[in-house]
Amino acid sequence: MDGEHFEAVVIGSGFGGSVMTYRLSEAGLRVCLLERGKAYPPGSFPRSPHRMKHNFWNPSERLYGLYNLWSFSKLRAVVSSGLGGGSLIYANVLIRKDEKWFVEEDLGTGKRWDWPVQYTDLDCHYERVEQMLDAQEYPFHLAPYNETPKTNEFKAAAEQRGLDWSLPNLAVTFANKGKKPVPGQPIYEAEDRRNLHNLTRLTCRLVGECDIGCNFGSKNSLDYNYLSEANRLGAKINTLCEVQEFEPLPGRGYAIRYAQRDELDPDREQQITITADRLILSAGTFGSTYLLLKMKRRNALPGISRRLGTRFNSNGDLITFALKCSKRDPSGDLIPRVIEAGYGPVITSTVRVPDKEDGGEGRGFYVQDAGYPEFMDWMLNIVDTPSAVQSWWYEIRRHLADRWLNQLPETDIGAEVSRLFGEGELSAGSLPLLGMGRDIPDGRLRLRGEKLDLDWSLENSKEYFDGVKEKMREIAESLGAKRFVDNLAHYLITVHPLGGCPMGRGPEEGVVDSCGAVFGHEDLYVADGSVMPGPVGPNPSLTIAALADRSADHIIARHRGEIG
Repeated sequence: MDGEHFEAVVIGSGFGGSVMTYRLSEAGLRVCLLERGKAYPPGSFPRSPHRMKHNFWNPSERLYGLYNLWSFSKLRAVVSSGLGGGSLIYANVLIRKDEKWFVEEDLGTGKRWDWPVQYTDLDCHYERVEQMLDAQEYPFHLAPYNETPKTNEFKAAAEQRGLDWSLPNLAVTFANKGKKPVPGQPIYEAEDRRNLHNLTRLTCRLVGECDIGCNFGSKNSLDYNYLSEANRLGAKINTLCEVQEFEPLPGRGYAIRYAQRDELDPDREQQITITADRLILSAGTFGSTYLLLKMKRRNALPGISRRLGTRFNSNGDLITFALKCSKRDPSGDLIPRVIEAGYGPVITSTVRVPDKEDGGEGRGFYVQDAGYPEFMDWMLNIVDTPSAVQSWWYEIRRHLADRWLNQLPETDIGAEVSRLFGEGELSAGSLPLLGMGRDIPDGRLRLRGEKLDLDWSLENSKEYFDGVKEKMREIAESLGAKRFVDNLAHYLITVHPLGGCPMGRGPEEGVVDSCGAVFGHEDLYVADGSVMPGPVGPNPSLTIAALADRSADHIIARHRGEIG
């Protein structure tokens, strides 16, 4: 492949890169996608401790796994490395950015300014993406889905507090077209529309494994739709290819240099250079910003906006925990509340708290019920029941000794074994709560030596985070939680890093225009979360994909000579 030329090269296969690869291939362009991670067909996501140990991304340590963990002084971030990008580990939620939330305020002046794109600009693109990802609500009105404890309990707690509860669209297959939802059924795919892994998928089995990779292919991750279609259309899709640098060519186009790795032979790394008429960076907030900062330092991108690296935000991410929830039984006694966060998709429902732009008091946000893999319940139960185990062991020894001394047969000790499991208050009665919304986009990414660093403080967004935490505490109280735990005292963890290459109306305001084109550098585009000039508010994946779809329209129109 060394020396090959393409009409478009896309770096990264997340919600921006996958959309771009498909749309440009559909338009007839010769497209090459470079993804640094590997493909994950059904059944390939690690579950054992041994395999999970190797499921992290750090090529310098010969690790080519799924999770890329970033550690900055006041923030930790989790992003994905694999064919399909963040769709492999996200919680499937597809919520459009609120129509009145396309606005920000300057910290110094308090001046209000609108995003370069508004809801009406994205409406048709939202619809395209939702159709491609087969967006659908959790079928909460049908059995067994209506028996999902966490959904029922979260809904009841939200309604008790007068909150706006709803079922968001999810990119999950619960049923074949025209059929009733049933867990674990084979998903029908026409022979000429088989997924690129060429393996059978199953409808959602309600096991809470969305965030560690769905081994049943139930979640509609990007490899099952956009990338499968792009592959069918002839796009060249390459994995384990990490782009290290690029530069403009004389006249037109770009040279892209990357390392081709081999997971089976870690010592083998081939350096390859290809060229393209146009280059689309979709390596994520950290990856795309890093590449542009790196090329700026090498003077490969003269005149690039000084706004590069700015407007970083965490999309207001906050995770808290309502532990050991309880309720009153009909007699008035306090009993453990059954939530079973591991049953169902990771997220099934959401609460929306309005922004001051649409009737609220502060910056708006969402709170969602969260889950985790069902096997985690066993670990939690072991942590929570040491005293139960001790009591059980004492009782069964006494019981067996009594039977032996009296020489009486005993073949049924099921009740004694049952007591081994204790009450399950921690495993069955706890619920993680996920918050996200409109924090202040005042962070800045920059290079420190050869590494990416983040200059960001919680101070300006403290009022926002306090508001989210207080609403979560109210929900936890309605759930009867014995303990409410948040991580704000230590550092924030985000799974939705945004900004760094923000869009603007010119280079004095942003790095790219509203179509993702880099100011001052023809045929160079950015299509991922880094182009956001502020937080999306709800889960940002749908908005990232919709913006990429809009950018693809622009590139295709230019390719066809319909615009200059």
